[in-house]
Amino acid sequence: MAESQRNLTHIDAEGRARMVDVSDKATTTREAVAEGRLTMLPATLTLALSGGGKKGDVRAVAEIAGVMAAKRTSDLIPMCHPLMLSSVKVAVEPLADGSGLGVMARVRTTGQTGVEMEALTAAGLALLTLYDMLKAVDRGMTIEAVRLVSKSGGVSGDWVRV
Repeated sequence: MAESQRNLTHIDAEGRARMVDVSDKATTTREAVAEGRLTMLPATLTLALSGGGKKGDVRAVAEIAGVMAAKRTSDLIPMCHPLMLSSVKVAVEPLADGSGLGVMARVRTTGQTGVEMEALTAAGLALLTLYDMLKAVDRGMTIEAVRLVSKSGGVSGDWVRV
């Protein structure tokens, strides 16, 4: 096995993909926060914030889509465990610099594995939903900086992006 594979938990000793066995891990409260941005033309942002687009309130729809995505993460990412999520909160807000919309997703569970992928999936899908709903007026929008902001709980402890 290559040196780089030794630290990958989803690769076994023979180099095959595997779902990590979490049965011996302690049940703890776990939380993850992820974010991302959708940059757009000023007129597109005005339309998105007005709630008056042809497809309705794009922010509300994107927030609901993000919640739904978090709940379906294990259906989309092959090695993710299906989790009983205790909370999913997705917020779509205008970016402080006026360049578009930001998405923040916060996911919690009490379980044996973390919710980082659920938070990232929620943020990413909310951004894709915004793009879908606004693309008729601005195909040049850019999804960027989808990333983990923080995670807590579990053996590896807390982590915060600096």
